[in-house]
Amino acid sequence: MSDDKIMGLFKNGQRDKAFRELYKLYPRIEKLILSKGGTKADANDVFQEALIILIRNLEKIDFKLTASFYTYLYSVSRFVWKDTQKQFSKQELQNLQSEDVSILDAILEEKKYKLAEHAFRKLGERCQQLLQRFYLKKMTFKVIAEEMQFKSEKVAKNQKYKCLQKAKDIYRNQLTTVQS
Repeated sequence: MSDDKIMGLFKNGQRDKAFRELYKLYPRIEKLILSKGGTKADANDVFQEALIILIRNLEKIDFKLTASFYTYLYSVSRFVWKDTQKQFSKQELQNLQSEDVSILDAILEEKKYKLAEHAFRKLGERCQQLLQRFYLKKMTFKVIAEEMQFKSEKVAKNQKYKCLQKAKDIYRNQLTTVQS
């Protein structure tokens, strides 16, 4: 199937069909990762990450796919693999083309999403519920206080602040660990 048809499937909300087509590219990505010393499990992980990055980029209004899906996924997979192996030399980073820079940015952005998700999961259940009620369900502090049996709206608001601070601390600690 052509790239234009795959793009059309994404635009028409037929993601399952689009993914089935993209998964046909997996054997070539697997071959790349295996040739770089990775395992089949590594190849699967890298390909999944490349797909996530592709989807996040396709959802951006200003994103334009300037290469074929295969070329894009190959480049992203190559960068994801190098990043997981910490194989970037300073010279390579300095010589990146603008398209490569945007791919690397997308990889780093995805890492931040994963760290934020992990930080959220490390919070206690009560903090998770509070933050979900406030940010996802858009509940007022009054409703949150009633549902979660806080003494007042002010207590709910303070607790939200503490939960958010705890999540930020966890995130920063993870970020520091990843960068060292």
